[in-house]
Amino acid sequence: MVMQGLQKRTDASPAAVLVVMGVSGSGKSTIGALVAQRLLWEFEDADWFHPPANVDKMHNGVPLTDEDRWPWLRAIAAWIDLTRGSGRRGVVACSALTRRYRDVLIGDRAGVRLVYLKGDEALIARRIATRHEHFMPPALLHSQFEALEEPGSDEKPIIVSIEPAPREIAARIVVALA
Repeated sequence: MVMQGLQKRTDASPAAVLVVMGVSGSGKSTIGALVAQRLLWEFEDADWFHPPANVDKMHNGVPLTDEDRWPWLRAIAAWIDLTRGSGRRGVVACSALTRRYRDVLIGDRAGVRLVYLKGDEALIARRIATRHEHFMPPALLHSQFEALEEPGSDEKPIIVSIEPAPREIAARIVVALA
């Protein structure tokens, strides 16, 4: 189903956790926090789950390998399970660039929904250029687009363009969940 530039998942289980995905600079943290605030859910940023060695690599412009990412993804998945298992609801902002990574985070977990913040490289590069104090340097953006596997229809993502203002994007996600 498509609603004003977004696609809505039709799923019988209500969302308990949202995974807000996209490349660096797509607005995952901003949008995720706004959605969590509107829904009165918890918010976590997947960046907070990175071990110091990963942060150092990214800060130095070194792309992470799959081996670097597996413990990080498992830590995020553990948070998702803890949130669901305790009856709480949450939003996590996470790049989740490949299907393999999303399978670790979402897999067959009921009530975990994927939101894909979609934008083109030029727009995101302009936004990253104005960002300060983030450990992901602009030089790594292209590698993120090279690694990106856009979610397939079988993942039933909510797909939202990042062109509107953050509050509008958050509102569209909330409507898609209703």
